[in-house]
Amino acid sequence: MGDGAGKERDPVGETGGKPVALVFVHAIERSMVPLLRVVDDYGAGRRDSIKTEFIFLTADKLEGERRVKAAANSLKLQSRVGLSVDGVEGPGNFGLNKECMITIVVAKGNAVAANYALVQPGIADASKVLKALAEVSGDLNPPTVEELTQRQNSRRPGGMRGGEAEMGRERAALDLAKLDLSSEAGLREAVKALMVEVRHLRAELAAARGGTGSGAAPEKAFERPKEPFPGAVPADAKLQAQLRSFIRPNNDDGTVDKVLAEVKEHIKNNEELRQQALDGWTRILHFGDRYGTAYARKVGQEFLGELQRAAQKK
Repeated sequence: MGDGAGKERDPVGETGGKPVALVFVHAIERSMVPLLRVVDDYGAGRRDSIKTEFIFLTADKLEGERRVKAAANSLKLQSRVGLSVDGVEGPGNFGLNKECMITIVVAKGNAVAANYALVQPGIADASKVLKALAEVSGDLNPPTVEELTQRQNSRRPGGMRGGEAEMGRERAALDLAKLDLSSEAGLREAVKALMVEVRHLRAELAAARGGTGSGAAPEKAFERPKEPFPGAVPADAKLQAQLRSFIRPNNDDGTVDKVLAEVKEHIKNNEELRQQALDGWTRILHFGDRYGTAYARKVGQEFLGELQRAAQKK
């Protein structure tokens, strides 16, 4: 897209060995949007030191071009965006894994410095990716993930109105029980909180209904062309971190039990979090023995069964 729209290019060859970050995208889910924006914003701020490019992978070129344009517009990417001519497999010499939603390759001097193949990408991956980008670009004082997120918010129309969070950032649902309705001051604050909640819900509904234009939700504009993985990565940051801890291959049985107990405590009495947990454990168990220990998969399957039975009773 941009000046190179419609032209075949070699994003690696163009760098002449200078630092480059290539973000290969198979599909987009809401939970990965903050990570994409952080990488994009860092690359835009260091464009003289590192070239950042987003490369979308699709099976159909014409359909892919349409989806890429819609997704790029929705994400408001500042970096160059392109569509791989090698189809859904991507460039053969990179050996990309189709089961990874995104792969971030960081290189310098025509040699790979870091490679992140992410099946469940999220904002939790941002710190390690930023560290690699800073190292290859010679950035001795890189911004934090939080600083980059704030920078993104300031660029969005209207900023962060009333504490409103942009799509993709973690947001706790409004707890009505915590509103103070016993005083005039409390009622005023409750009204403000409800107005913010209504704006959030309207934005989420508009995104869910979006087509493939510039206002469409990016994950709707660019979906995996073939069968999607079942379930979804939790949007809740704490639950996402717990899921990652649960599937660590070096966990002992006691650690697995401890993490699962923390998960159950975290999602207790919160239907939204219970649904996110159901989706998250559905996703990781879909990959069989690829993630976690045998014991983690066993108790994880039991936990998933509990969540499914509870959901069926509703």
